[in-house]
Amino acid sequence: MSDIRKAFAKINLALYITNKLPNGYHSIETIFAPIAWHDTLIFSPAPTIQFTCSLSSLPTDSSNLCVRAAKLLQETYSVQTGIHIHLEKSIPFGAGLGGGSSDAAAVLLYLNRYWQLNLPIAKLVELALKLGADVPYFLSTNALAFAEGIGEKLTDLHRTLPYSLVVIFPNEMVSTVWAYQNLRLSFPRQAPNCREALKNLIETGDKKFLKVFENDFEPLVESAYPIVKSLKETLLKQGAIQAMMSGSGSAVFGIFEDEACAEACRDFFSKQFPTFLTSYTPPHFEMTNPDFVSS
Repeated sequence: MSDIRKAFAKINLALYITNKLPNGYHSIETIFAPIAWHDTLIFSPAPTIQFTCSLSSLPTDSSNLCVRAAKLLQETYSVQTGIHIHLEKSIPFGAGLGGGSSDAAAVLLYLNRYWQLNLPIAKLVELALKLGADVPYFLSTNALAFAEGIGEKLTDLHRTLPYSLVVIFPNEMVSTVWAYQNLRLSFPRQAPNCREALKNLIETGDKKFLKVFENDFEPLVESAYPIVKSLKETLLKQGAIQAMMSGSGSAVFGIFEDEACAEACRDFFSKQFPTFLTSYTPPHFEMTNPDFVSS
């Protein structure tokens, strides 16, 4: 008997690096937005923790975030049983879409129930932070969220982005470690109020508020991977009202007011690159997770 769960990706509608911390991490301000691109995880009973993946290039040992998540939960709470996890990988890695973090969160959520631990979400967040700064977001209800700190301080914005999103992976993998190491910014920095800009954009529809949405990694990544800038420019030519890079790259996305225009853009790019469309579905885009446990 197997159970199937989907692990959805995210984009960053804005991403500002505001400071470098004594521990080597960076503080950020960002807005996470869920997208429909997802991996699929298949769970089945096993005496030990076992992991397989549809993508042969992805490690299946203890360096994999899914394995780390399962072992962290197992060892922390002295669980005596195991699990077999098979990952059908669709979200590209090295893309800035949070695929690995989302997979890890899905493992934590599922095993929390499967192993009958019934931990509150706050306790899962504590564990998630040991795996990565993005993982706590994917333990949430996958809504628009404002994140600060190293990404772990989350505020649900209780809003839905009233646009369609076309996300493109340019077949270039960008290392997050490389991106942070090569970032040339003067710290500390004051970030624009992207949270207020998003509120005004949604309430008024005035596209001038899109100007606030910037990604501090873009100049660096564009200089090393010119395809990122090229895809952004083409997205705008295809009718996007805004085009940006997500996270530390290399995926880019276009924001579209018109659904038909977004679909045509998706079809245009999908002939050459992995491309995904997230349609706007009023009143909000549902991506519920049956393993979510509230505090």
